[in-house]
Amino acid sequence: MANTSSAKKRVRQSLKHRERNMSLKNRMRTAVKKVIKATEEKNPGQANELYRKAQPLIDSLARKGIIHKNKASNQKRKLIKGIKSIS
Repeated sequence: MANTSSAKKRVRQSLKHRERNMSLKNRMRTAVKKVIKATEEKNPGQANELYRKAQPLIDSLARKGIIHKNKASNQKRKLIKGIKSIS
């Protein structure tokens, strides 16, 4: 357990950041799953619409360092590949 006041504050901050990061990652995963579901249903219009919503979210997480930039790139590439396959 933390002994100094600065260490206690750091614990509080890290818990707050962890909760926020988990929430943002969950939003990203949900957005990605929605796009994948739309591509599986062979609905290119809806898939494009959902991708336009997911793409800025993925980019912002990479910019903030919550996910690695290569992971963001791979996610977007996978989604675009699925959309192109049904178009």
